[in-house]
Amino acid sequence: MHTEPITVEVRDTTEDDAEPVAALIDGVARERLYLAGTVGFSVESTRAFIGLVKATGGVHVVGVASGEVIGWCDIVPQPFEGMQHVGRLGMGVHKDHRSRGVGREILSVAVQKAFAGTIERIELGVFASNRAAVKLYEAFGFEYEGRKVAARKIDGVTDDILLYAKRKAG
Repeated sequence: MHTEPITVEVRDTTEDDAEPVAALIDGVARERLYLAGTVGFSVESTRAFIGLVKATGGVHVVGVASGEVIGWCDIVPQPFEGMQHVGRLGMGVHKDHRSRGVGREILSVAVQKAFAGTIERIELGVFASNRAAVKLYEAFGFEYEGRKVAARKIDGVTDDILLYAKRKAG
């Protein structure tokens, strides 16, 4: 596994990115360690999700290196009246590109875009076993808000879900 930093371009996700994003999410999901799901979504569902996120004022960005989509981050606004200022964060990086600054770059752009729009609070849940992600979120100023004990049990192993949030300054 590479650990040297990599140059990544972070940009808004386009409709043309649906296929590589769907494949990336499926790959990360099948690792059975980082995402709630253990398989990804169809290209059509992914395309519809990207469109929905953008239509509702959310953020969906990808990290691209050497022409390949290697990471994503989405921040989806809550649909409920009184909660539309809150976005739910999801992200992932291809296993061959972790610990190289990709997640940091993608997260930085996504948070900036969300707070430049209508989102004032970003929430996320992360498995307690995912120490690298916890460290990243804490470095970005996400504050620990709670723990869902034994909220996941897969392959005979239980894991807690840690709840974090970050509020827009001001």
